[in-house]
Amino acid sequence: MSTRTTGLARRLVIPLGIVGLVAAQGVALRLSGIEPAPVVGIVMFGLAIVAAAFALAWAGEAAEVDISGGLAVGLLAIIAILPEYAIDLYFAFTAGSDPSQAQYAAANMTGSNRLLLGFGWPFILLVAFLVYRAARARKRPVDPDVSRRPFAVRLPGDNRVELGLLMIASVLTLTIPLTGQIHVLLGVVLLALFVYYLWKISTGESEEPELVGVPAAIGGLSTIARRTTVIAIFALSAAVILLLAEPFAHSLIQGGRAAGIDDFLLVQWLAPLASEAPEFVIAIIFAMRGKAAMGVGILLASKVNQWTALVGTLPIAHALGGGGWALPMDGRQVEEFVLTATQTLLGVAMLLSLRFSGRWATALFVLFAATFVFTGTEARWIVSGVYAVLAVALFALQWRRLWPTLRAPFRRALPEDDDDAGVDARGSRQAATADGPRRV
Repeated sequence: MSTRTTGLARRLVIPLGIVGLVAAQGVALRLSGIEPAPVVGIVMFGLAIVAAAFALAWAGEAAEVDISGGLAVGLLAIIAILPEYAIDLYFAFTAGSDPSQAQYAAANMTGSNRLLLGFGWPFILLVAFLVYRAARARKRPVDPDVSRRPFAVRLPGDNRVELGLLMIASVLTLTIPLTGQIHVLLGVVLLALFVYYLWKISTGESEEPELVGVPAAIGGLSTIARRTTVIAIFALSAAVILLLAEPFAHSLIQGGRAAGIDDFLLVQWLAPLASEAPEFVIAIIFAMRGKAAMGVGILLASKVNQWTALVGTLPIAHALGGGGWALPMDGRQVEEFVLTATQTLLGVAMLLSLRFSGRWATALFVLFAATFVFTGTEARWIVSGVYAVLAVALFALQWRRLWPTLRAPFRRALPEDDDDAGVDARGSRQAATADGPRRV
């Protein structure tokens, strides 16, 4: 066996084989028809989904050889969020014939959105901070996209596309708490925004990526072999995630019921925790590899997907299931949606400067956690008010960045010197150089 063949097996075949075997045991259990005990299902299905997420992360990095980084991140986010779509659309569809299921569709949607911002974004920043400290202690190259004092992750200028679309979608969705329903017409408009988003990120310029490990092995293949491998990994990983999302969520819910947890809370929090697992894992992988900006970018793209495509498809699924032209929301769901919408606006306001700092990550998490400690109606309105006040204050302080952010989705390109994006990018790389050489 040649040295090249041996190296390829060590760097590509063996890692893919390991994640394939881990995923296969979950698939085999699913196809066997056996209903495992809740704990067994959580472990086996959960490990399989995590393995699929690892493979997705590798393929997503390697895909940057052929497509723009923004499109690669967008595709990763779409595939990673497939479990959330599968679970939420199931509730919306069945609500068409069983109105009692409507509350679960809305609960799952609001829970997943708030989990993404309130827990996902701060956790990625925490991982990035720990990786940064470890690299500094061992005198290794640090992530070029982090700044030290105060600690923050700097995002590229093209992330203004996601921020601008989130602002527009948030304004459109204000009709939901005002009318107490999600109308099909609003769904069509949100889906159109999502399709436009996919087109927009597909037109971005492709840069030469810096690949290491398995992605480097995939990227080093011939053009046909590389593209075939990436497409196969995307397809197989998506199939595994879709196949195992339902039994994983079912195992979590069964385990929660055994522990005496209310069904509504299970649907709102435990099921999203299961369905959000792939994108969390992918983002964490990038943060651990010294690519924190890409990790935050994946969760930002996932938020765009949820706030446009997911919300937009709910009333359509409800109509296809035999319901009317709008998915109704009761008083509790209106409160939950207002809480989610105001949190979204605060998340956008925090990132207007293209910097996600530790202090704002802490604020996001504290406000998110407060709703678990104080669970009454008044508490939800108070936290919503705090979200709204902080968002308005940040928008006012950074008003000069509002128009560039709103028009970013509709510009042909975002020049690096158009705003502070270029300064942020150069500053972060200078900080990284000060701490050590940039990884190549």
